[in-house]
Amino acid sequence: MKHTMTIGVLAHVDAGKTSLSEQLLFRGGALRQPGRVDHQDALLDFDPVERRRGITVFSGQARFSYGERDYFLLDTPGHADFSGEMERCLAALDCAILVVSAVDGVQAHTETIWRLLCEHNLPVFFFLNKTDLPGADVQRTREELEKLCGPSLIPLEAGFSPEAQEQVALTDENLLEAYLAGEMTEADWQEALCRAAMQRQLFPLYSGSALSGEGVDPLLEGLSRFTHKDYDPEAPLSGLLYQIRHDKQNKRIALLKLTGGRLRAKDMLLDEKLHELRSYQGEKYTVLEQAEAGDLLAVTGLSQAKSGTVFGGAEVQSPSITPLLTARVLWPKEQPLPTVLNAMRILEDEEPALQLRWNEELQELHIAVMGPIQLEVLQESARLRFGLELSFGSCEILYRESIRNRVLGSGHFEPLRHYAEVHLLLEPGPRGSGIHFRSLCPTDQLALNWQRLIQTHVGEQEHPGALSGFPVTDLRISLLAGASHLKHTEGGDFREATYRAIRHGLFQAESLLLEPFYAFRIQVRTELAGRVMADIQRMQGEVEPPISLGESSLLRGVAPVSEMMEYARDFAAMTQGRGRMQLSFGGYRECHNAQEVLERLAYDREADRAHPADSVFCSHGAGYTVNWREAAAAMHCRPKNWEQTPENETRL
Repeated sequence: MKHTMTIGVLAHVDAGKTSLSEQLLFRGGALRQPGRVDHQDALLDFDPVERRRGITVFSGQARFSYGERDYFLLDTPGHADFSGEMERCLAALDCAILVVSAVDGVQAHTETIWRLLCEHNLPVFFFLNKTDLPGADVQRTREELEKLCGPSLIPLEAGFSPEAQEQVALTDENLLEAYLAGEMTEADWQEALCRAAMQRQLFPLYSGSALSGEGVDPLLEGLSRFTHKDYDPEAPLSGLLYQIRHDKQNKRIALLKLTGGRLRAKDMLLDEKLHELRSYQGEKYTVLEQAEAGDLLAVTGLSQAKSGTVFGGAEVQSPSITPLLTARVLWPKEQPLPTVLNAMRILEDEEPALQLRWNEELQELHIAVMGPIQLEVLQESARLRFGLELSFGSCEILYRESIRNRVLGSGHFEPLRHYAEVHLLLEPGPRGSGIHFRSLCPTDQLALNWQRLIQTHVGEQEHPGALSGFPVTDLRISLLAGASHLKHTEGGDFREATYRAIRHGLFQAESLLLEPFYAFRIQVRTELAGRVMADIQRMQGEVEPPISLGESSLLRGVAPVSEMMEYARDFAAMTQGRGRMQLSFGGYRECHNAQEVLERLAYDREADRAHPADSVFCSHGAGYTVNWREAAAAMHCRPKNWEQTPENETRL
């Protein structure tokens, strides 16, 4: 077994995350001296955009050693606009360090990161940073952390204190008995806390100053003693591709985490031959002959695989962070469209959430983004990497759609020498659940390989809704029936049939428009709290009762992005710049002004020929189209009584 750990450092922007990463690398022998963000010499913030702005935009990785163990370190972006990059890294982690500033306390994006860490079931170590600065309030921040993770927070700044021992003992009845009997040795305590930390029963807390290095040694010692992960190089090959990059020669680089087995240059992976294996240390890399389970590495030669691709039985969670806005890409007429499209596709390859969309009829290019800072970074990257002078139109809201009722969608694709038929049950899912697929189709009716292909086509792209053309979400899609032809069915046939079946179902469903909401955390002088609450209600938001913080009040709640995205300027004027407002993604809810939005969009689903709901049949050697309204009656197979399908029926 191999005991390598991959540690991720995460935080709200400006909490000191990169400074802590530099200190860990310095103390782990990977650096002669720690770099500084303000000196533009941090090992992991090497991109020109990052150094100019002083924030982490792209995840950086490095390797260091402490004691007898090797560590891989991932420094992730802290700005909310680059949350997608941060979330992709979580799948590669064994443990996370969540950095919280003692000056700023727990912020809205800190809560978002914590939620993601919980969803990924990752062990977490807290580092309370900037305790040496004026304005630091250690006690207040610790209380906020306790509200975040409950009584599981275990302070270890003073070592294994009696209070810490009692917390560990309370995690297990046998431990508690041994503790009360005085039978616990130091080795027993270490093993017990390691187990509790890795099982997320306890979350160790350290504090200090990342800039000066105070408190970093105890944190490193805690990571060494209280984390453990076994990887088996003798197991079958497994792992995941968590990020795509391009080097200075524009060569495509795939970043991998191996969870089992070994990998060598020239091996076949995901049906492609690997060219080179690399181990990155910031911007620089060394070429590897071999990598094994537990390693982070980069490979060249994978031209098709996307971020989130798994192999060999590894698992990865679907991303939950979604862009809130959409913007039109603008470019000078002298820059050829193919050049612009190629550059944007490379950027989308690295950041899949951009969701590049080309409207052929209007000759317009649109992308999805988290916020205006991301647009500025894209503009800089296009200029520095591709020599393109791009600009962007005003940000608009990225709406989504869902449905209210269960419907059957059927799709048939049978031009000459092609054949596929698909019947899908579409059901509304819980808000925020995304799209889930299950198969209820017997394998004696449709072979398992075709069923797996249908599942792939359901998830390989976003599907436009019938109201606005914006993507649908919060659906459970069940395969009820399907048909293939022994000679004429090809893989692409099921893509066509699946897309048409989804579209057919959406055309029949009672659709609803969803809009993104901000979750806000606002701190203002108490005399202004009532005015802010009135503003939130005017913006169709919801606000919790205020929490008194002495002379100020804390307000929490949610409000539509469309109403609140311009509020920052009014808020700053009202509070004379002394109020604090933090915004994070608060999920999608039913649109508060759906009719107004739909009238403005004026989407014509029947005219959207790129996404047909009609089916294609064959007669006398020629294909012909059947309108979606009559298509169901022309299908070749009939699913079981779908209206009686139990909602909790197990997946095949």
